Amino acid sequence: MTTALAHPSSAPALQLSGNVPPAGGQYLTFTLQNEVYGLDILRVREILEYTRPTTVPMMPAFVHGVINLRGNVVPVIDLAQRFGRAPTELKPRTCIVIIEVEGEGDGGPMSIGVLVDAVNAVLDMEAEQIEPPPSFGVGLKQEFIRGMARTESGFIILLDVGRVLSVEDMAGLAQAATIAA
Repeated sequence: MTTALAHPSSAPALQLSGNVPPAGGQYLTFTLQNEVYGLDILRVREILEYTRPTTVPMMPAFVHGVINLRGNVVPVIDLAQRFGRAPTELKPRTCIVIIEVEGEGDGGPMSIGVLVDAVNAVLDMEAEQIEPPPSFGVGLKQEFIRGMARTESGFIILLDVGRVLSVEDMAGLAQAATIAA
């Protein structure tokens, strides 16, 4: 199962600075260890059925491995482990969401796969539905959260993909893991 999303791949990646509340728009929602999260749909390139990635030695635990996506090597991150939680349990609805993040230097955008329990839906959110990130109690680094979207069934944690999947942070973590080993 591959789901390609119908928007131009040249869509600009959104950059937020400081405590600027996210604007309304479309968000891909997914479940991860009984929590519902959302990603700006402009960052999502496609959704793939889970296939076991190739393991890469000497990587931090949250790097699940790499996959071949139409001839390109794409790292797959276990988002639960990136958040400091237990590894994602593989279930029938487990999938890999391919996200585009800004690359280092002049490398341009980079695709990263994110392992999630299940993709739920694409929701339209009005700016009035989105609250600023809480300063406590979510179990995530505050800088990982763009905002909290109010829905009829509760809150959806809107992630700041640029910070959660920061190429620089992940490179630093990989280097620290190598030094510690």
